[in-house]
Amino acid sequence: MAFVAKPDRIDTFSTIHDWESADYEPTLPVSEKSNPLTRHIDRAPASSIVKMLQACDAQMFQEKSQTQYQRLLSEEMVKTLMEVAERVRLILKDPQDSLVVLSGCGTSGRLAFFMASGFNRELQRLNYAPVCSYVIAGGDRALFSSQEAPEDDPTLGALRLKKVSEGKKRVLFVGVSCGLSAPFVAGQLDFCLRHPDVYTPVLVGFNPAHQARKEPIPGCTLTFHSVVTRMEELAKTQKAFLINPALGPEAISGSSRMKGGSATKILLEVVFSASFSRTPVTFNGILQHLRSYEKALDFTYSHSEEIAALMEAAGRSLQCGRQVCYLGWGSLGLLGLIDASECKPTFGADHEDIRGFVSGGYKELGNNEGDLTLMGPEFSISHDDFLDGVLPRLTDDDAVLLLYSHSDDVDEVAKLARRVREKTSNIHAAYHQTDGDAAAKQDDINKLCSSTVIFTWPQEASKRLQHLREFSTKLLLNAVSTGAHIFKGKVFKNYMIDLQVTNSKLYRRAARLLQKLSGHSESECEEALLKAIYQVDKLSEDIATCSLETHTHTAAKAKKVVPLALVCLLTGCSIKEAESRLEQQPIVREAMETCLKSS
Repeated sequence: MAFVAKPDRIDTFSTIHDWESADYEPTLPVSEKSNPLTRHIDRAPASSIVKMLQACDAQMFQEKSQTQYQRLLSEEMVKTLMEVAERVRLILKDPQDSLVVLSGCGTSGRLAFFMASGFNRELQRLNYAPVCSYVIAGGDRALFSSQEAPEDDPTLGALRLKKVSEGKKRVLFVGVSCGLSAPFVAGQLDFCLRHPDVYTPVLVGFNPAHQARKEPIPGCTLTFHSVVTRMEELAKTQKAFLINPALGPEAISGSSRMKGGSATKILLEVVFSASFSRTPVTFNGILQHLRSYEKALDFTYSHSEEIAALMEAAGRSLQCGRQVCYLGWGSLGLLGLIDASECKPTFGADHEDIRGFVSGGYKELGNNEGDLTLMGPEFSISHDDFLDGVLPRLTDDDAVLLLYSHSDDVDEVAKLARRVREKTSNIHAAYHQTDGDAAAKQDDINKLCSSTVIFTWPQEASKRLQHLREFSTKLLLNAVSTGAHIFKGKVFKNYMIDLQVTNSKLYRRAARLLQKLSGHSESECEEALLKAIYQVDKLSEDIATCSLETHTHTAAKAKKVVPLALVCLLTGCSIKEAESRLEQQPIVREAMETCLKSS
């Protein structure tokens, strides 16, 4: 059995490339542009949302066009991946004094943890010493909750890198910043460039180098752009590496957890798999590996009807104020944790709206700081935590999604499914197996579930099966959680209208969004944003002169900052009046449309 052939795609989805035109949103970097394919995603039914997401994800693998953008499959990208894989091989030859450090903020930091943990397990399986470590802005708390303020601190980034790599003679540092914008990562890259005898920096991101953030970083002389410029020069002699293919705009503007996260996983897995192999690193080998993810993408979306059904079930739960729970095993369970943790900053969601739980809890996680359960309910991540704290409150309005594969303990899955079925009939499953696997036990679970997405992988995929089914699960979860929040009204057109303004990147994104949707000037939009953050109708001199760090710290405690600011801009009303409008119509999309009509 081969991979399923590419399904027919709607022509308008596959032929629109206007995001690459020089006159399309020319002031925005690629990662912040809105995607022409999803302009009306907030009004689409589930089946159409899935098709739009498929078309957007497929943009990752589009061939290089006549524009200046390098792409994932570009010759230059493949050659760079080969060079970095050879550097990893050097690390493997000297594990005692060498280290690979993966680092990032938010989604990128969570994937840094996920990838480092997975690579170390794979190395141990191959009888290599584990050589990978990770750094995430905000520490391990940021794995499950929004801790995004540290993203703006380049000094902290450098200090964290220095600490984790202390005593090592050779360090390959991989910093991930999807928009080439995170000061935390810029500080780490700068530290590497100042210590070239030990550190070789690799930057992974998805904007062209000239679109790296040029805004000065408070408290230092760096800009991300200045760091990238230095790295470009060193890349000519392979003393630094840039892996920055353009993927096209995200389906939900700026939501780098989606394509940005997927491409990060693809690129790093391709590099590390090539370096672990006993065979030489070759151009065709790297290219074929990249292509296997393209096939896996099409294979995943060949189950579009089932994915749409899951999306609708999750959407119904959120719409009626209930919750969605992911119950997972192994790495698929960890991906559930990551997807759930990203919903709060992306959509302004409550941490209970979508939650993830993994079999084994922190033992399965294996994170640096160990068990974080005592830090609060959002850090309770084991199945036992679910059984004790969540299951007793479940109703048929709550949706539960099981995430597992044939290689997991299917008896344990069935046992937990029976417990859940006693409380709710709204239980679903996403299950991975290989062609030819016996399915007797799976039939028992199917009978307990309202729906099951069964991914039956061909034998030819077995070599990379673990990575491909993780990739497939990530696509599925991103689709389900994004669609559910669209149905709850958290997206306006294809913008995250209720995002949390918790760092400088999100502050600037919010200001740009207000400009685009209101038509007001930059200064007017920033003023409205500050009024919404501080809940005032007139800005005092103290507020106006506060630092950006103070603004974002205050915004982290506020709710519906961007919707409030937009209502005020559109209607000229007071903050209290805007709050009243949003209370009357809590679905942000509907409130915005009412305001647009009235204005």
